[in-house]
Amino acid sequence: MELLRHLVVLIHLVGFAVLFGAWVVELFNGKRGITRLMHWGLAIAGVAGLALAAPWGIEYDLNYAKIGTKLVILIVIGALLGIGAGRQRKTGSVPAGIFWSIGILTFANAAIAVLWR
Repeated sequence: MELLRHLVVLIHLVGFAVLFGAWVVELFNGKRGITRLMHWGLAIAGVAGLALAAPWGIEYDLNYAKIGTKLVILIVIGALLGIGAGRQRKTGSVPAGIFWSIGILTFANAAIAVLWR
């Protein structure tokens, strides 16, 4: 059971890496747009995160305040991706505030996972 939980953690980290990596690529290539890869990374990280929020394969109590905070940030990132993709379709570009918010919130979500014990 512990091995399965570690595999889900790995999948969760891959989802974060896909989302944040796609954002960094868009930052450095100068386009600053929303890609399908960002949506996939969010979906992978979200589904794996929800699986990790279930109390299976552990002997300790979960930190529900941390889980709730990360879930709210995940929902906000999803909303920003949706709004940004819509604006990109309509005008051809994503507003800088939306683009930067996605990257900052994604990084903050990872920081919360690592630093909040």
